[in-house]
Amino acid sequence: MADKDNAVEQNVPGAFYVDDQCIDCDLCRSTAPDFYGRWDEGGYSYLHKQPSNDDETALCQEAADACPVEAIGSDGG
Repeated sequence: MADKDNAVEQNVPGAFYVDDQCIDCDLCRSTAPDFYGRWDEGGYSYLHKQPSNDDETALCQEAADACPVEAIGSDGG
């Protein structure tokens, strides 16, 4: 389960975030590329845009639900 206290610093502020458990599998970036990006220097994903409507939120949540190491949370803010 993602921990907002361990969120990577590249995340934009808001509800969704990626924490330091990310294994760079690319699943979130392929599921929701408008929201998740790759931090090349660290080799992990981060949230570069927060969702702004229900459809976007559902897409970000789909990526979170599919994350194999549960590194994506939605309790930030």
